[in-house]
Amino acid sequence: MKVLFLSADGFEDLELIYPLHRLKEEGHEVYVASDKKDTIVGKHGYSAKVDLLFDEVDPEEFDALVLPGGKAPERVRINPKAVEIAKKMFEYGKPVASICHGPQILISAGVLKGRKGTCVVTIKDDLINAGAEYIDKEVVVDGNWVSSRHPGDLYAWMREFVKLLK
Repeated sequence: MKVLFLSADGFEDLELIYPLHRLKEEGHEVYVASDKKDTIVGKHGYSAKVDLLFDEVDPEEFDALVLPGGKAPERVRINPKAVEIAKKMFEYGKPVASICHGPQILISAGVLKGRKGTCVVTIKDDLINAGAEYIDKEVVVDGNWVSSRHPGDLYAWMREFVKLLK
């Protein structure tokens, strides 16, 4: 499967690097899309190679989407093309994984009404105001959406996302 990551500078290092390698380990092709070329840098100094700019992404060419957290989702959600990508992939029913602040992109895409999920506690009210039911658990699976709260939940998040991809 082809899995797309949407991120930008300021991502939470573990929330991008760990799933990137975990999904490669499962044999999936992974691609990072961002608002700038070359590389993006996480909060703790790790970098990730950027494969595509948001404007170059055709959501129909990808099978699944990962939205890491950190400060990057605030940057991603102000890019209309990135929000459109997330919206289309979510609406197509493709597997979508979000963690920490990652749901901010889905909130901007307007796709969470009536859904159940989790996120970092500091955006809990945003999730609720977007029409989702907030559940304070390490991982919540609601149809095609797998969500987790923070880096301590990475193992559960990827365990459930990998299951969904099979």
